[in-house]
Amino acid sequence: MFRKNYFSLLLAAVFLTGSLSVFAQTSPVRGKVVLKKADGTSEPVAGATIDVFRTDIKGKLPAGKTDKKGVFNFAGFPLGRTYALSVSAPNVQPIVFPNIKSGMENITITVVAGDGRRLTEDEARGALVAPDTATPATAATTPTSSKKPAEESAEVKRLREEEAKKIAEINANNEKIKGSTETIQKSLTEGNAAFNAKNFDVAIAKFEEGYSASPDFVGSAPILSNNKAAALTSRATALYNENVKETDTAKKVANKTKVRRDFADAVDAYNRSWLVIKNSTGSTEVNAQKLAEIKLQTLNGAENLLELMVKTDAVDDKKTEAARTLMQEYVATETDAAKKLKAQTTLGDVFRVAGDSDNAIIEYKKALVIAPDNADALAGLGLSLYNSGVLNDNNKTQMQEGLNYMSRFAEIAPANHPLKSDVAGLVEYLKTQEKLTPQKVNKTATKKKQ
Repeated sequence: MFRKNYFSLLLAAVFLTGSLSVFAQTSPVRGKVVLKKADGTSEPVAGATIDVFRTDIKGKLPAGKTDKKGVFNFAGFPLGRTYALSVSAPNVQPIVFPNIKSGMENITITVVAGDGRRLTEDEARGALVAPDTATPATAATTPTSSKKPAEESAEVKRLREEEAKKIAEINANNEKIKGSTETIQKSLTEGNAAFNAKNFDVAIAKFEEGYSASPDFVGSAPILSNNKAAALTSRATALYNENVKETDTAKKVANKTKVRRDFADAVDAYNRSWLVIKNSTGSTEVNAQKLAEIKLQTLNGAENLLELMVKTDAVDDKKTEAARTLMQEYVATETDAAKKLKAQTTLGDVFRVAGDSDNAIIEYKKALVIAPDNADALAGLGLSLYNSGVLNDNNKTQMQEGLNYMSRFAEIAPANHPLKSDVAGLVEYLKTQEKLTPQKVNKTATKKKQ
């Protein structure tokens, strides 16, 4: 089997600090408004107005509306602050729902039929008579009235008590979210500081700690996992550069194993970032622009990583399918044709270096669909066909096809191409030892269909 390392180089230090990201200090708040009808059934309240007031200090946020399903969604409330939601809608009794904090989800606000008034800010604040209950407001309830508020009905009291129970559950969950948020922010800050100090061991541990605090939250998990991947990549690159100078054979082998393992772990980190992003399709946890930025960071980081793995001959054959998934997404997302071609060729390189010639052939042929005379893809495809032919009992058909592609490469590749001499040697071997004659490459199989 032909398994020569075609890339022998000392990598320059990789500066990935710019790829480290932080997440915004806000989290979404979402829920729904439902109307409790006289027959005991409920229905969503479309077009309800949701006024948002700060209760820890004087202040308010822009109002929102429920959609046709009665759902309201605020993209981001600042962390560490407390709010109340004042809900009003036509033919509905207004209600004030207190103790709202950033990150609360699945809030259900139940209303009853009423006069459809929209409370003023003062009226809403006046209705906040108890910190842990949702308070239905009546027409007689004002903050300055000296009159006794109208007595609530049994139905309103029951609804208030139900809402109080729900709020208690939400508050408990919110405390959990708060704790996770604090852990995430602390881990991110400490991890970034360690990364910038080139203390990659600590950076990796801190980013993993932050990721584990909320592994499904698209607003932070991919960012922390990507940062971990960047730290692993930097640690592997630094060790690779040191290992070039290492003279002790045993240490050299051990260090190469460490480099390969760090690169493999980085692939896993980018892959799990992608899975969080993929599973968040349609999510409102972060806005579309931010989600697109996180996706781009993930795929760009993965493409850079795979290129390094190929150049250092440090591809773990157990990570090739994850590499395929990431690069397929990269190619599908990238709009620049040159970058698409580069990524597709890199994927072929990944399989070739991993010793999987059959899959390398598949991916290189995809690259030649994009650019039929791309030198890198021609060389990789020719070498992979030769390797596959050797493994398949010296299959002359595959070896001939490999010779054809390598001969075409030899015709068009620049003199300084890193594979030039290796391919030339193999072409000569196939011509003299295997008695094969180069044939013109049939581009029909790789030509783009018009």
